[in-house]
Amino acid sequence: MPDAHQGYGLPIGGVLATQNAVIPYGVGVDIGCRMCMTFYDLPESHLTERGDQLRQMLVDNTRFGQATFQRPQDDAVLERSEIGSSGGGNHFVEFGVVEVVDAENEFGVPVGKYLAVLSHSGSRGLGANIAAHYTRIAKSVCQLPDEAKHLAWLDLDSEAGQEYWQAMTLAGDYASACHHQIHRRLGKALGESPLAMVENHHNFAWKEQDAD
Repeated sequence: MPDAHQGYGLPIGGVLATQNAVIPYGVGVDIGCRMCMTFYDLPESHLTERGDQLRQMLVDNTRFGQATFQRPQDDAVLERSEIGSSGGGNHFVEFGVVEVVDAENEFGVPVGKYLAVLSHSGSRGLGANIAAHYTRIAKSVCQLPDEAKHLAWLDLDSEAGQEYWQAMTLAGDYASACHHQIHRRLGKALGESPLAMVENHHNFAWKEQDAD
């Protein structure tokens, strides 16, 4: 989990339980930020034998900072010019090696080392705008001391709370779609279909489910 910094009110990577409430800045600004990895039936020797080609694939198929793709691929979640880009900060896309050590793994692949693509990014501007808007609303209805003001919350039974939850979910779906675009482009450049994809997100809120 690559994020470990102060955040607003709650450190990124921290976990906080609430009772029927959500804290926009507790979720974080880059809503749905995540790691996503695909790995391929290609040997780890690709990293050294074809390093220049792999670097060029990254240059051709990723965008950082304010850069966007002029013709984004269609995606069910949203059609935005920045879809499939990575933003800035500590976001990255890189090639590496994944090692499968358990013969009874969930992917059904043989034990061994495989070429992998790893990406880290979230919803960026979309998530930041959602966080800022609903934090202003939360601060207006939840008056806290100055040192705790970023922990202002929204009741999930309120209209604003329900709106935020829907917007947060959408931003998370958008962040996931961006990763999938990146991995599809790199898979196409490699000329390979991935053996598996592993994806996990942070900067998010979940509703606790009672165990049956």
